[in-house]
Amino acid sequence: MTVPLEPVAQLLPAVVDFPFREGYVRSIIYVSLYVSVIAVTLSTLFSLPVAMVMGFTDFRGKQFVKSVINTGMGFPSVVVGLVVLFIVSNQGPLGPLELIFTKEAMIMSQFVLATPPITAISLAAITGVDENVRDAAHVLGGTRLDVALVVIKEARYGIATAILAGFGRAISEVGSVLIVGGNIVSSDGISSTRTLTTAIQLEARQGQYDTAMVLGAVLVAIVLAVNAIVVRLGDEGVMQ
Repeated sequence: MTVPLEPVAQLLPAVVDFPFREGYVRSIIYVSLYVSVIAVTLSTLFSLPVAMVMGFTDFRGKQFVKSVINTGMGFPSVVVGLVVLFIVSNQGPLGPLELIFTKEAMIMSQFVLATPPITAISLAAITGVDENVRDAAHVLGGTRLDVALVVIKEARYGIATAILAGFGRAISEVGSVLIVGGNIVSSDGISSTRTLTTAIQLEARQGQYDTAMVLGAVLVAIVLAVNAIVVRLGDEGVMQ
């Protein structure tokens, strides 16, 4: 039996909502990944050296720095958003750069939120390496740099977990990116600073449940992919 295609084609506009046809969802996914990936990359470049210094050296105030990092892991995101908003506002120190309600301001906010978990988990992974590994590297004539590289290699799975944890917090953030980004969409329906999480909130409040569900499914898929990577790395670390 042949199904007539014309009635099906007539039903498509009713099934596929306007934002889908105009790239609305695709642009939101792009903004979310763009902001989160850059923020986490910058955070990793900052956090790993800090974790390495704290893991390989003893200095005055080390416990205080650890306490600050641990406190930052649970710091309210809306407060971070307010601080960043003040910094990039016209009255703030970065006011002349006109960063308010831009992706750059959102990156700054997510950088602040992702740095504590990446630093703390990386530090735990580095300090958790068996002392025998360091001693063996010293005995074999390794320099301090060689010892550090050996320890980092042993802690690589924990460091990968730290980076993925930071990415998870960044991409699921709502409050701070809403404050500094403004949840802006251009007149042609393309996202400028709207992310998956802020779009889900807005679409649900407007009764656009189909769009909200699609965005929610995409966000869940990304989170599940991140978790799958963490589990796989953990399993490989155990087997080796």
